[in-house]
Amino acid sequence: MPDARARLELGAIKGLLQAQRRRIRSYTRDHRPDLEAAPDAPSPAPVASPSVSPTGQQVLDALPVPALLLTPVLGDDGEIVDALCASHNTAAVAYVSERLPESALSRWWGTASLYARFPSLRRTPVAGMINRAYRERASQGPEAVEWVAGDAPGPVRLVAEVRVSPCGDQLLLDWQPGNLHRMATAAQRLVRTCWAEWNLGDDGVEPSLGFRQVLGLADDAPLPTLSDVADAVTADSLPGFYQMLYDVILRKRTADCTLRMPGRIDRITRLTAEPVRIAPGSLVWGVRAVLTDVTAEQRRRESARRAEREVLHQRRQARTLREVAEALREAVLPQFHDELAAYGLQATAVYRPDAREAGVGGDWYKARKLPDDRLLIALGDARGHGLSAVTLMAKLRYALAGLAYTEQPVEQLAYWLNETACADGIESTATAVIARYHPERQLLRWVCAGHPCPALVRDGRATSLPFPEGGPGLPLGVLPGTCYTAAETSLRIGDIVLMYSDGLTERRDSDPDLDTRRFLEAAESALRSSDPGADREGLHAYAENLVARLDGPHRADDATLLALRRVAPPGGARRH
Repeated sequence: MPDARARLELGAIKGLLQAQRRRIRSYTRDHRPDLEAAPDAPSPAPVASPSVSPTGQQVLDALPVPALLLTPVLGDDGEIVDALCASHNTAAVAYVSERLPESALSRWWGTASLYARFPSLRRTPVAGMINRAYRERASQGPEAVEWVAGDAPGPVRLVAEVRVSPCGDQLLLDWQPGNLHRMATAAQRLVRTCWAEWNLGDDGVEPSLGFRQVLGLADDAPLPTLSDVADAVTADSLPGFYQMLYDVILRKRTADCTLRMPGRIDRITRLTAEPVRIAPGSLVWGVRAVLTDVTAEQRRRESARRAEREVLHQRRQARTLREVAEALREAVLPQFHDELAAYGLQATAVYRPDAREAGVGGDWYKARKLPDDRLLIALGDARGHGLSAVTLMAKLRYALAGLAYTEQPVEQLAYWLNETACADGIESTATAVIARYHPERQLLRWVCAGHPCPALVRDGRATSLPFPEGGPGLPLGVLPGTCYTAAETSLRIGDIVLMYSDGLTERRDSDPDLDTRRFLEAAESALRSSDPGADREGLHAYAENLVARLDGPHRADDATLLALRRVAPPGGARRH
């Protein structure tokens, strides 16, 4: 049931149409010509009869369409077995000249068998039409016919609407080139368009083919008046429909509107109309309109708008996620300066996020002083990407920092950190290298929990540090109660220890040994191309050079490199 506003809109449309009908009727009363002759008016003089009747050929040539006069050939059983072309008109000659320009016209004219000229006609409805027209003495058709005329350049497909009519003892075969009815139907179906003209004086409708289909009506449904259309559309269509009628009828200009027809699937029709005037400058007699079914197009647009809104939402969400993750990363990842110089070390880190995700991942690193005047150095890779990975990374990093204050060896720190990860759930897995540097002995003690082995750059050569006895341990968070073994590496002045995440070296379907070899070769190559110098800035330039050699579009994860170099501490080595 329409609401009050819709009822007002509907009443306005019907009032507008009724008012225009009254104007048209008033106009026709005031301007109706006197159709009856005056009583004393003289009778018109009769037209003189022609002295010579036209010949049959003249009548044939007067036809505006190609035509042939056929003489039926009967068989012994009285059935038509052939038809002879007794005559033709000028339109037929023009048609053959246009469609078969390479042909000799003499081949087609003169008394000859129709089926000899066009053998394929026997397989078309023409043969039956000829038989029925002769037997029933009634016109047959028009009917769509296609046939082929073979000729030297190649077969020519001919299409026409054919009609066969009795003409004395003969038959008249004429055709309309092409199939206008079928082509018009196909054209309107392909573009889902029709047209119609509404007479505002009597509500008459003159529609084209496909009119009912475009409006979603049944084939036998009554033709809708403009008032019927107003009754059929949804309430939200009424304001636009009224404005269109107002512009066409009263302002006398072209206008358009969109109509939505309710149903199982709402049909959306675009209507563009123009005024039809009784006389130039006078009132509007009718509304001529083109109607296009734009349901599919509107649905595509609505889908595109929904997809666009979803994309914008996802972008905003990703931007927010990235900002939160970046802020969290900035809060938990150190920016090295010269705070390690007192321990005879320099440190720098290079981080490359996975651009396909939120711009951050689970890689983390740490280097800080411990109460026993030693250094905790670690690098890890938490599972996943985005905020969840950053959250896990921060959790493990802060847990390690707290555990390190117990002054327990790195094997115990790894054990406790694994227990922490296991207690957090099956999703909280990570790999890590956890090390403690003893400046008094220039010794690095480290454990590996499923992580790539650190590399040592010494005297221009890069080698992987030997794994602890028994090989690398399991990743953190995989199995509770896992024990880890430490390895020890003595550092000389100038030695560079490189810790890195697998995102820097890993390739799709690659071999870990090849990845390690690629990393070591790049470390040596970067050393040859850029001398790291003695200061921390030089070490950072070397780390950036190394990452640039390994980074690229093939990378599918975030990548981190932590470079640690032993230098002579101010005033000599610390003593304990």
